[in-house]
Amino acid sequence: MLNNLSRRCFCNAASASVSRPWLFIGLGNPGDKYKGTRHNVGFEMIDSFAELLQIPMNKLHSKAIFGEGFVGEAPVLLAKPQTYMNLSGESSGPLAAYYKLPLNRVIVLHDDRDFPCGVLRLQPKGGHGSHNGLKSVIHHFRGNREFARLRIGVGRPPGQMDPKAFVLQKFNATARERIDNALRDGADALKSILVKGVTETARCFNQEQKYKHMRMQTMPT
Repeated sequence: MLNNLSRRCFCNAASASVSRPWLFIGLGNPGDKYKGTRHNVGFEMIDSFAELLQIPMNKLHSKAIFGEGFVGEAPVLLAKPQTYMNLSGESSGPLAAYYKLPLNRVIVLHDDRDFPCGVLRLQPKGGHGSHNGLKSVIHHFRGNREFARLRIGVGRPPGQMDPKAFVLQKFNATARERIDNALRDGADALKSILVKGVTETARCFNQEQKYKHMRMQTMPT
């Protein structure tokens, strides 16, 4: 049986006034052990957006903690795959297929070591950049990379530190403050996407983040 959002979106497919939903997928690892780590900022971004829009994350769907709601007339689906990061596609692929979504209605939120801590980038499409979660998502999207990403900067590991160990660490106080600010910025950007779309939102948002990047390039993380 389809849930309420599914019925509202799809039972009257002939109606031009019914919008196709957006699917926002935050990547991370389940369990208290990983809560607050760099690798879990995708989960945190989903939670920040859900709190902003008062969307309850109280369901399980396709191996993900799941929520659904509306922003105005725009239906939105929120997911936090519980498969562990490296298998994120096992949840993401079936979710997009279940709702019959083209990938231009899917946005994946994930940590990114190529940006300073707290700097964001909204990207309409791209590769995986050696991110194992994205590799899995792309694999389960049958190799299709035409989905948007909100890249959440977590900085680079210091010295010769193993990158895998770095992303599983929690933030220090300074970095935590930057991430909290980024979560607010990102939630606002996701809200804008529902109204303006990815391309228009990215044009302004990335320019703002570029200046933020320039200010933070030499700051420690």
